[in-house]
Amino acid sequence: MKCSSLRFSRHAIERMFYRQILPEAVAHVIEAGEIVNDYPDDTPYPSALVLGYWENEPIHVVVAREESSRRCYIVTAYRPDSKTWDNDYKTRR
Repeated sequence: MKCSSLRFSRHAIERMFYRQILPEAVAHVIEAGEIVNDYPDDTPYPSALVLGYWENEPIHVVVAREESSRRCYIVTAYRPDSKTWDNDYKTRR
């Protein structure tokens, strides 16, 4: 996903701190990852669930993007749970 800049929500910062996910990991996932789900009706901006890997660990990032400026807002980031996701981390069980 192409972003002109990244903005982290307070929720994202708190969750990333708790889950020990670095901002660099989130930036890498957004840049190199794959969009798993699109949420075009989210407000105030359409969002997507992006899957990527950091140090061989899967990470999901929910990111909303303002189309006109291409500014991206990080909603949350987490390591997908194998109880919830198939082995590809793209499909919910």
